[in-house]
Amino acid sequence: MTLFLLSFFLIYGLMHGYAFLRTRAAIHLGGFPGILLGLFMLLMILAPVCIRVLEQRGYEETAQALSWGAYLWLGFLFLFTVCALTFDGWRLLGVAASALTKRDLSAFLPAAGIAFFVPLALSVAACVYGVFEARDIRTERIVIETDKLPAGMERFRICQISDVHLGLIVRDERLASMLDVVKREKPDLFVSTGDLVDGQIDRLSLLAGQLRDVRSPCGKFAVTGNHEYIAGIDKALAFTRNAGFDILRAEARDIGGFLTVAGVDDPMGRGFGLRGGENGEGKLLASLPRDRFTLLLKHRPTVEESTRGLFDLQLSGHTHRGQIFPFNWIVRLYFPMGSGLHRVGGAQVYVSRGSGTWGPPIRFLAPPEVTVIELVRKKRDGNTGGATDG
Repeated sequence: MTLFLLSFFLIYGLMHGYAFLRTRAAIHLGGFPGILLGLFMLLMILAPVCIRVLEQRGYEETAQALSWGAYLWLGFLFLFTVCALTFDGWRLLGVAASALTKRDLSAFLPAAGIAFFVPLALSVAACVYGVFEARDIRTERIVIETDKLPAGMERFRICQISDVHLGLIVRDERLASMLDVVKREKPDLFVSTGDLVDGQIDRLSLLAGQLRDVRSPCGKFAVTGNHEYIAGIDKALAFTRNAGFDILRAEARDIGGFLTVAGVDDPMGRGFGLRGGENGEGKLLASLPRDRFTLLLKHRPTVEESTRGLFDLQLSGHTHRGQIFPFNWIVRLYFPMGSGLHRVGGAQVYVSRGSGTWGPPIRFLAPPEVTVIELVRKKRDGNTGGATDG
């Protein structure tokens, strides 16, 4: 965690420095306006810490207002940095090409003003669009064919939410939008694959009631994500249980004699009493009956070598599909299964883009989702499943 925070503030500080220099060069900002811009950027760098302190001391409304402004700025600054660096790279390549060819190629290069104001306009537009995209909950439909359904059952429906991040920004209205989708689908089973909460969770009891109102005849199950530990694992577990979920921590539950739901803690739990130990996932899955459909709930989209062949379907989240393009390219370096349905050996892994937002309350080219998984009786042609956007 310490390394992550140091890396975050280093990169975030460099982004601010770059944006400050680009702004000053483009509009010749100096004197008092330059000092004001510098002070504003310093406040934005420190804002995540200020928000956390305000939240811990009970100044929730102030923390909420600051979080909206600070995290919208974070999203804008990321987009501006990417756009501006793209233009700078274009100009740099042009200068290099001119030197190599000994020709004047300046007519093909953007002027300094254009290289600042076009990225500025594009970033503002992307942020505005991203605020609306973050609220556009998509229904992602996945069909998985299996020969493990009992006689007389043609389909079994599972609804998945993931990475909701209930906290200062994701509250009643956005949670209600997600749960409206779930209620409309009338799932047999309802699952949450981690990061249900975010930050301080002392004042989220009403949100637990919204989740508790969702009915699913075969149960509601959840696993921990990394943010459950950041928020405070004991409080996070209490909230999740109050919301009506059975939390699976290196545990499994039998559903109707044909399906086993297994769940494991997020690796963040290594410093907080990880359930099941380092190889808890492998031991758990190895102990389960193979004649039943095994559904594994696991926050991060990774598959351990020791678990291959021990589950039928894994549901995960964590990646947000980057949340803000092109951050998904960086995410895929760490998690090749960035989103969607993947085949791993004889099993399948589905990675949700997430239902909420973390940090900036925007999504850009990575819309939020509620996933509907249909287990259906396997057809004779041997087709094993597919995914469609709803």
